[in-house]
Amino acid sequence: MFPHVDLKRYRLLFALAACGLMVMQAASPALAGYPDRIVKIVVPFAPGGGTDVVARTLAQEMAKDLGQSVIVENKPGAGTIVGTQVVAASDPDGYTLLMGTFANAVNPSLYAKLPYDPERDFAPVALIARSFNIVVVNARSPIRSIADLIAAAKAEPDKLSYGTYGTGTSAHLAGELFKSMAGVSLTMIPYKGAAPAITDLIGGQIQVMFTTVASVASLIAAGQLRALAVTSAERSPAFPDVPTVAEAGVPGYSAESWYGLFVPGKTSGNIIARINRSAATAVKSEVFKRLAVSEGLTMVASPPDELDRYFRGEQARWRKVIRDAGIKVE
Repeated sequence: MFPHVDLKRYRLLFALAACGLMVMQAASPALAGYPDRIVKIVVPFAPGGGTDVVARTLAQEMAKDLGQSVIVENKPGAGTIVGTQVVAASDPDGYTLLMGTFANAVNPSLYAKLPYDPERDFAPVALIARSFNIVVVNARSPIRSIADLIAAAKAEPDKLSYGTYGTGTSAHLAGELFKSMAGVSLTMIPYKGAAPAITDLIGGQIQVMFTTVASVASLIAAGQLRALAVTSAERSPAFPDVPTVAEAGVPGYSAESWYGLFVPGKTSGNIIARINRSAATAVKSEVFKRLAVSEGLTMVASPPDELDRYFRGEQARWRKVIRDAGIKVE
């Protein structure tokens, strides 16, 4: 005779075990199978700029570590809002990443309404790199230092002008922060890009720019532009003889650009950790070391919580500058 079997209890245990197996199978791609297809980094700028260069280099190096293709998709428009919204609306599966920048921290203060929530709809992955702007004048200008710039601006308020390549960009806000902290008045002249602004700087139509290293490094080397200072808190190894703005006469001044990876807000912590490890490996590569010199970057590859703290600090800092200067984007 067979021992007595409680069939109801047996069936219940079998059903629970089957459910558990299904849950494990459903969860396994997020835990062990990631990535099993192409990963996409959305760049909310047009191809060819600094953000695009950093993203493509990162994609190339991460692909080696992840064992899958990593591609860059450019989605420019509306001051990075178009591309950022694409990622906010994507599935939180780790296959669509955002290359976030300075713009992502300042847009909530520039625009009355955004089609996404900067905190709820995104999760931080890694602060990839920090950068800085450089203050330049025409090489023939009588302004040879930050002290000279301040003195000239105070002698003739609003006569000196500085060029920017868009309202709310790092170049614009670096200039506004300088005006506020140095107690001077400069006239901001907007351009559609760095190139036309630099052309006018060389031609003498404007007097100064707070611009990216990549956009002017060759012109400084060629003797067409003069570097007055870097906007970072510390001197750059790329320009060891150029002082910081703080050293040169505006104590406490610091204005950085940065690059950071984000994913949609409900992405698994395991996937975030995997992407973070891959990004950290990527920035240690020789190609990134060369990029750091040419683009004036400080490589970071921080853990997610460090990017979160940094991002919130940037939001708060620039919110005050934008409010005090009365800057708005319609």
